[in-house]
Amino acid sequence: MTTMTKPEAEPTPQGSEPFLSVRDLYVQFATEDGTVKAVDGLSFDLERGKTLGIVGESGSGKSVTNMAILGLHNPRNTTITGEIMLDGQELTGASERTLEKLRGKKMSMVFQDSLTALSPYYTVGRQIAEPFMKHTGASKRDARARAIEMLGKVGIPQPQTRVDDYPHQFSGGMRQRAMIAMALVCDPDLVIADEPTTALDVTVQAQILDLLKDLQQESGTAIILITHDLGVIANTADDVVVMYAGRAVERGSVRDILKTPEHPYAWGLLRSIPRLSASTDVPLAPIPGSPPSLLNPPSGCPFHPRCEFTAQVAGGRCSTERPLLPVGRGSACHLTTDQKRVIFDEQIQPRLR
Repeated sequence: MTTMTKPEAEPTPQGSEPFLSVRDLYVQFATEDGTVKAVDGLSFDLERGKTLGIVGESGSGKSVTNMAILGLHNPRNTTITGEIMLDGQELTGASERTLEKLRGKKMSMVFQDSLTALSPYYTVGRQIAEPFMKHTGASKRDARARAIEMLGKVGIPQPQTRVDDYPHQFSGGMRQRAMIAMALVCDPDLVIADEPTTALDVTVQAQILDLLKDLQQESGTAIILITHDLGVIANTADDVVVMYAGRAVERGSVRDILKTPEHPYAWGLLRSIPRLSASTDVPLAPIPGSPPSLLNPPSGCPFHPRCEFTAQVAGGRCSTERPLLPVGRGSACHLTTDQKRVIFDEQIQPRLR
């Protein structure tokens, strides 16, 4: 397995450590067809009270990364290497008992599909109260009171009565709010939100994102927001990592990524977002082709089979040489800084208006 000689993460101020530090993370799955390289040398940092958006198409490695942080992969067919440090504690290779103590209390997750993540056999209140009892030793009475408090905090009307309802009695938006209440019931330091607004209408999406932001400001929680939609992170994230084929291909502040993206894949994601100001006669511009197979990823830059700018890179390097992600703001692309600026200004930006 190829190991990067240079960690692709942004440096933190001297004398301080990031709350979450991921260094040179590899996640591989053993299958009958071969080894799936789901995460391939990923590094990033996250500070307390900040939100990191991880953006990319389905299959780019976003959810796999965060399942690795939580220790939710099946160890029988999964190999995880690299370093995952949470508040100074190493999670890679930690025992299941250690991870169980951390999950729910120190770190938690808001899953994508609330209808399947919530058990249909138990009331919403019981499912919120259970982790609170487990991690704090609270009585059933106190845990129920905490569940009611959390339902009210996330905006569920009449929480004193809705606490005894079952998931199917909640709307999609209310179930997502209940999932957030469950994730935050023990005041964790890290919350991972995996596509928390999928299948919700635009109004409810905005409410859920505003809720996460308000709760973060109140508690100082660090949040990882996983999404395929750059529009979702526009008013939510502080920093963004763009993933493709298990790798980080661009990193920067949310302003950098939305205003002056540098990687052709990020350009494609931006161009595929529908705009209210656009003419209805102008078709959307999807990224051509399909994401690569992680069983046998392409050599060189993993995006080169779908990239329209490879001819501008001398020597055919896109298909033979893997571009590295520089420390700090930057992108893993063989185009020069001047080439990126000209292409964005002349070809990409006009299409975004």
